[in-house]
Amino acid sequence: MRNENPFENAPVIFSYTRAQAIEDGVLVDLTDWAKETGFRIPVACTSTVWQGHVVPPDGTKELGQSERGRAHDLLWMLYVAIRRSGSAKSDQLRYQVIFVVNGGKQETVTLKSICGPGDDGEPVITIMLPDED
Repeated sequence: MRNENPFENAPVIFSYTRAQAIEDGVLVDLTDWAKETGFRIPVACTSTVWQGHVVPPDGTKELGQSERGRAHDLLWMLYVAIRRSGSAKSDQLRYQVIFVVNGGKQETVTLKSICGPGDDGEPVITIMLPDED
């Protein structure tokens, strides 16, 4: 008996590429900054992570908070978490980052990274909140 793919010749009803998601602002491309941190593959985060954690909250820029610095923290902690995970056989990894919030207080945020195929099947990483897909 031959295994056949029932969708082999089916028309594509809808597709949404990673490039389109970045162009639309659904994802924010962090690849250039990620390369500086040691990543060799493209990295992006969801707009929810960007707006909620990378963009400094009001009143924190005076404390030295910047998008660049907060993105560095997000990427560095992911890099460390990946290195610590060793040879784990999962495409998902949860890790934590401490961000400065209003009043100079600190908030520990749990994030999820997923390594999966990009638009051309190449490996890419997407950083998101634990409840995002």
